[in-house]
Amino acid sequence: MIACAEHFLPGNDAEPKPDDDVVSSLSKTLGVQAITTDDLGIASKDFGGLKFVKPLALVRPYTTDDVARVVRAAGRSPTLTVAARGNGHSINGQAMAEHGLVLDMRSMNELVQLVRINGAPYVDVSGGALWEDVLKRCVSEFGLAPRSWTDYLSLTVGGTLSYAGVSGQAFRYGPQTSNVTELEVVTGKGETIVCSKTQSPELFFAVLGGLGQFGIITRARIVLQEAPHTVRWIRVVYSEFEEFSSDAEWLVRREEGESCFDYVEGFVFVNSDDPSNGWPTLPLDPQQVFDPIHIPPSAGPVLYCLELALHYRHSDNPSRVDAVVDGLLGRLRFIKGLKFQVDMGYTEFLLRVKRDEEHAKINGVWDAPHPWLNLFVSKSNISEFDSEVFKKILKDGVHGPILVYPLLRNKWDSRQSVVVPESDIFYIVALLRFSPAPPKGPSPQLLVEQNRQILQLCLAKAFDFKLYFPHYHSRQDWINHFGNHQWSRFVERKTAFDPMAILAPGQKIFSRVPQPYSFTQ
Repeated sequence: MIACAEHFLPGNDAEPKPDDDVVSSLSKTLGVQAITTDDLGIASKDFGGLKFVKPLALVRPYTTDDVARVVRAAGRSPTLTVAARGNGHSINGQAMAEHGLVLDMRSMNELVQLVRINGAPYVDVSGGALWEDVLKRCVSEFGLAPRSWTDYLSLTVGGTLSYAGVSGQAFRYGPQTSNVTELEVVTGKGETIVCSKTQSPELFFAVLGGLGQFGIITRARIVLQEAPHTVRWIRVVYSEFEEFSSDAEWLVRREEGESCFDYVEGFVFVNSDDPSNGWPTLPLDPQQVFDPIHIPPSAGPVLYCLELALHYRHSDNPSRVDAVVDGLLGRLRFIKGLKFQVDMGYTEFLLRVKRDEEHAKINGVWDAPHPWLNLFVSKSNISEFDSEVFKKILKDGVHGPILVYPLLRNKWDSRQSVVVPESDIFYIVALLRFSPAPPKGPSPQLLVEQNRQILQLCLAKAFDFKLYFPHYHSRQDWINHFGNHQWSRFVERKTAFDPMAILAPGQKIFSRVPQPYSFTQ
């Protein structure tokens, strides 16, 4: 199967040719409002702002059947590809299709339906639904909520499930891919299949973290739990990375039944009064002030923050909440005097990044290029990564958050397509740049080069790391990313579910297998 798949690996230089017959037929099948060849701007760019690729057409499917018809029509053409686009937050053109068809998954009929199986609650949602809408509907209508989130919720369900979906709850419940029990998927053959751990399991596990390579998620069944009312949101500051990482690992390793926070994240910030990268970014309330007098003289160019949250309900005794928080914080070695906390509603807390988005749009940096870098780095390498990257390469910050916090490998299902480092604990490192566009800010190319410098350092030092949101341009790079065994499995799954390599061409993993022209209406 691997040898067969060589035909659609990078290196096939055949240029896709527009297939006007396919577009014409799809226009008749889906309706003139569902397909456009004029306004392609939305499908030609993404949040990264680094790549611009013009598709043949933008298709707005309303149902799963529409999605399946588009994929089957592309398969009957000689060279067309299909990319599923959620809310356009990919960084390196992953949701683009040069001279192909881009599916606007946001146009699909909205679905947020409560399902109970043996008394346990789940929610069925469309693949194009935004997580923020799922949150609002589940909390307001059912008093329930999904367990695992991303920090930013204006992302589609199908989009994050195609990667992993990580936030401060992942240490406890695993990524979002570990919290879905059933999927409806349109494969690269144009077949609609409902799959789960017991029904078509190979497709189920392939699609989760599968980078869109094996199927388009049109529906997902998500695990729910009782939604809390309020969150105690806390930030504490460290000057030493070893103390920061040790405390973070102690928190995420708490056993079931032991008191623990419901959310554990961390980030790096500059040890200065820089308003974009330094002390002013820490307070959680306008009335709070970061007083640098508490910083020890031995502190280096960067400091570290543990960001924590405890959920509670209106019926919980306030003294119990205080006791749990104080008991946990009392074990930590943060700088006394540099603790910030605030209580807020659960939904407000989960939508906290929405306020940052609004601020970024006002300042004009939301639409600037975003050369982000997201990594998983093994616990065994994270201290050296701190010494070489945080304290040297990034000592002046990135004009945005530098996230770093531990995750537990046993919360990730190895049957899924996503790959992570080998160690029991690994860290997510995310450089979320919000630099102004030139000439006010640095050239995006310089920041891309800085990302390359960091990756080259990781390779030179043989770190155990993986790119999250991977983007490579050669077969060998993809093989190295997956490792020989998982690459073989990835290729076998591609051969089984998308043998002509129609789906997700923007990932640049496989190239479309040319087919004889056999289009019929």
